[in-house]
Amino acid sequence: MNASPSAKLTRQARSLWQRAVALLRRKVLFRYRLVLITLVLLAVGIGVGAVWGPTGWFPPSAVILNVLAGGLLLKRKSLAFLLAVVAAVLLFSAFALDFGHVGPGLLVTIGVTAVLAYLLSGVRERLGVQGLSGEKMLLELRDRLSSQGRLPDLPEGWGATAFLRQAGGSSFGGDFVVSIRHGDRLELAVVDVSGKGVDAGTRALLLSGAFGGLIGAVPRAEFLAHCNDYLVRTSVGEGFVTAVHLSLDLESGDYVIASAGHPPAVQYDRAAGSWSTTDAKGVVLGVIPEMSYVPVKGRLRPGDAIMLYTDGLIETPGEDLDSGIDRLLDVAGRLVGEGFGAGAEEVVDTLSKGKNDDTALVVIWRS
Repeated sequence: MNASPSAKLTRQARSLWQRAVALLRRKVLFRYRLVLITLVLLAVGIGVGAVWGPTGWFPPSAVILNVLAGGLLLKRKSLAFLLAVVAAVLLFSAFALDFGHVGPGLLVTIGVTAVLAYLLSGVRERLGVQGLSGEKMLLELRDRLSSQGRLPDLPEGWGATAFLRQAGGSSFGGDFVVSIRHGDRLELAVVDVSGKGVDAGTRALLLSGAFGGLIGAVPRAEFLAHCNDYLVRTSVGEGFVTAVHLSLDLESGDYVIASAGHPPAVQYDRAAGSWSTTDAKGVVLGVIPEMSYVPVKGRLRPGDAIMLYTDGLIETPGEDLDSGIDRLLDVAGRLVGEGFGAGAEEVVDTLSKGKNDDTALVVIWRS
């Protein structure tokens, strides 16, 4: 039985629609052409409506929305064409309305917006992303950096907390923490990239992944040496990096700590009732090839704690670091009374007050 003409027409229409959808999916650039056509038609519609439409419904200033949308969604060549259309629409509206609704203030505002949109489009085109894809990518990177800074779960009788605060309230900064637990062994490193805030954040994002891979793949005695080799190979002229590496036996409490130009870790001795600095020292990472780092051994007994931090907590312009360390030891006394976990944020708040620097603090204690 032959199909009716209407059924054949329906099948043909469905086939054409499927081909059109497939073409749109394959031709990504066509999507941007479609966006350009839509924005151009809207701009022309605003101009026509401003002249012949109802009064107040189509203000010429509405083309600012087209310019902003173009900066987010279009590439520079397409955006330049859109801006030319917007300029033509404004000139048409100005002459048709005898400059009654298109004054110098509006033209300057739209001009500045157009320049910013063009610069924004150029940055996105260089990155190879359009729309809000770039922001989503940065958010994912930020979340990955944050997740790497989370300390692993520790067995009963142990506690740990990590607190990071970046300069200027930024989500990215030069301080980060990497850690991993192998059975009864905790490996942890606190790293400080030279610079602060977003300027150091890009390097920190890269190095956190590299150091996070090394800390679980190389012998603990060679971790800082491998980090130094990596920086020497890949970061010529990009500044130095300091780091402190702690390897802790969660069964016995014995630990090994090594430092690469980092402020000294401090340990709380419950028997003595006081904090003291460790003696681990070493050259900063990324400066001298084939460096070796001599570790220092210690032990955490029940009631003891160890604190790792970055220089944002102790560094003050015009003062030496020893004064800052003394101030840290004084403030750290609050941790004993309030609890090591509860008081960590207060220590950061107190010591970073009035400063604009990245800070990181990690406290590990044995109950």
